[in-house]
Amino acid sequence: MRIEILVDVKTTLGEGPLWDVDQERLYFIDSFDGRVFRTTVDGRELRAWDVPAKIGSMALRKDGNGAIVSLQTGFHALDFRSGDCDLIHDPEPDRPKNRINDGKVDRRGRFFAGSMDTMEEGPFGALYRVDPDFSVTKVETGIICSNGPCFSPDDKTFYFNDTWSGAIWAYDYDVETGEATNRRDHAKVDMSGGGAADGSTVDAEGFLWNAQVYDGKIVRYAPDGSVDRVIEMPVKKVTSVMFGGPNLDILFVTSMAKPPLPRFPDDGVQRGSLFAIHDLDIKGVPEPRFGA
Repeated sequence: MRIEILVDVKTTLGEGPLWDVDQERLYFIDSFDGRVFRTTVDGRELRAWDVPAKIGSMALRKDGNGAIVSLQTGFHALDFRSGDCDLIHDPEPDRPKNRINDGKVDRRGRFFAGSMDTMEEGPFGALYRVDPDFSVTKVETGIICSNGPCFSPDDKTFYFNDTWSGAIWAYDYDVETGEATNRRDHAKVDMSGGGAADGSTVDAEGFLWNAQVYDGKIVRYAPDGSVDRVIEMPVKKVTSVMFGGPNLDILFVTSMAKPPLPRFPDDGVQRGSLFAIHDLDIKGVPEPRFGA
């Protein structure tokens, strides 16, 4: 196994690595600076787009040159050609202290993303589903910090976590209807080192990979929820993970350069970097696009 820095732009809050299998490009975001980045698998041809608010996640769209993005002010459509970022729907206009955070797309083109309390203290957030027709459905409530949505390779399980709950949840998932039911604890997260569950992805074998922010660990959980592997990262504030590269065998890891609140730890000179982990002998699955 080899860990390298792919891009070092000191993202204040790096998040959401997303591999485009069609164009062989990696996207990632800076949540606090409101920016979307794109680069090649070897860290060249870096490009950036500004968005009009803090950004929590993005998904590429099927119908052209753009993405659906979750911003503090709601779901928006980002056009990569013009740079325009137009509002689709704001599900929480009455909660200005919330922002929409992590999100992923199922294999029917639905975008799941949840909101969070910016102080990470109260259960004021919710999980939403955006269907290809742009209709928005509330799926879950009472969330402090929405994170880690992803789907099992057989489409039968939806994973999601509230960062400060101490668990990663699993739901029975009906890919035909987009319904997630029967929530239960899938894996317990070891928070004794000050860390908590952040972004997740699922590999081709059905194992879940989770970035454990503030503890500097990437944990691979087996389908039964047991810990299969732990990777110690060179920084503490790792935020999310995604497999990519031409063979889908590189694990990309985002991190933050500055903690969002004073109670969280600082890091060394590698903080805010985008990392690439090679030689894991494991492959991911292609990330779906939003839309019909």
